[in-house]
Amino acid sequence: MTRTESNAQSGAQPGAQSSDQSSAESVARDQIRLLDLRESPLSADEVLSAIADPRAGGFCLFVGAVRDHDGGRSVTELGYDAHPRALSELREVAEAVVAAHPVCGLAAVHRTGDLAVGESAVIVGVSAPHRDAAFAACRQLIDDLKARVPLWKHQRFTDGSAEWVGAE
Repeated sequence: MTRTESNAQSGAQPGAQSSDQSSAESVARDQIRLLDLRESPLSADEVLSAIADPRAGGFCLFVGAVRDHDGGRSVTELGYDAHPRALSELREVAEAVVAAHPVCGLAAVHRTGDLAVGESAVIVGVSAPHRDAAFAACRQLIDDLKARVPLWKHQRFTDGSAEWVGAE
């Protein structure tokens, strides 16, 4: 989803909210540059470009990749499925991060579909005036994404077994 698409999908009706709420939402829309769930490979360069901002002195990226093991078992591949509300929940997470930290730019992209060991599954990035704020915001973004966004991981192992993670 591009910045324009995310702004258009905010659902806000002109004049439907107080000027304070509208102003805060406008700021969040300006700071939230890229939110997406996609089957195609992810790019750290795309995320860095999205969060670029001349006011920022600190940039922080987190890249989560498919590892070759889990719980003592060898992983061959995994797949991610997303609930229909996953993208709107990701937006709520992003808005909370922007409200809690002095963010200049924020981006988060997560893969869906089948991924091989070593592929990037999620990339989040934040720019802020200083490094401490960038680190704190990036940490909150990935932690809250993992805790709140309804994404399910289907791991397949070398012994032929499989398990769903996050589908409780």
